Amino acid sequence: MTDTERTTEDHEQDSPVIEASTLRRTVLTVALLNFAYFFVEFAVALFAGSVSLLADSVDFLEDTAVNLLIFIALGWSLARQARLGKLMALIILMPAAFAGWEAIKRFSDPQAPAIVPIIVASLGAIVVNGTSAWLLARVRHARGSLSRAAFLSARNDVLVNLAIIAMALVTLWTNSGWPDLILGCGIILLALHAAKEVWEVSEEERLAAKALAGEEID
Repeated sequence: MTDTERTTEDHEQDSPVIEASTLRRTVLTVALLNFAYFFVEFAVALFAGSVSLLADSVDFLEDTAVNLLIFIALGWSLARQARLGKLMALIILMPAAFAGWEAIKRFSDPQAPAIVPIIVASLGAIVVNGTSAWLLARVRHARGSLSRAAFLSARNDVLVNLAIIAMALVTLWTNSGWPDLILGCGIILLALHAAKEVWEVSEEERLAAKALAGEEID
């Protein structure tokens, strides 16, 4: 075996280890970023009286949980990763359920939230979620539904933050609480779509695990 072939073989053997190590550091960094900013946005949401911003702050906890679950699950079998992927699909639905509950409670008498705090908090959220999406984009294919769930959530959060800023500007013009409630419904739809994608990928992993085990595919 030549030195070049030996080097190539060694690199191929080391690549999965390097990939797992990189993914582990990335998701832990993203989890800490999201956990820290949750407290900031949650406090601002309560002060501003915004349903959509409150739902988005809870979403930071969801992202924290998703990335911590990935950190824990590295090295698991494909079948166990598939089950965890489905669990994370359900976790993605949590902010949507929270936003929906708040919308129902305020639907009879929507109040216009404070504009400036919403915009400032949303700009900060864009920085956090944009950084998270950028970090996760490089590893989103590393562990199937696990890393894909984290990337989709961070990417969608940036879109939600931009929508919240647009909602604040519309509220400034209309002085109505309806834009805030309507955006809450939009967050629900976005979360449903992300959860569906993650569920589908985890289902593919489940079938692949059964095929590898020689089991009958249902």
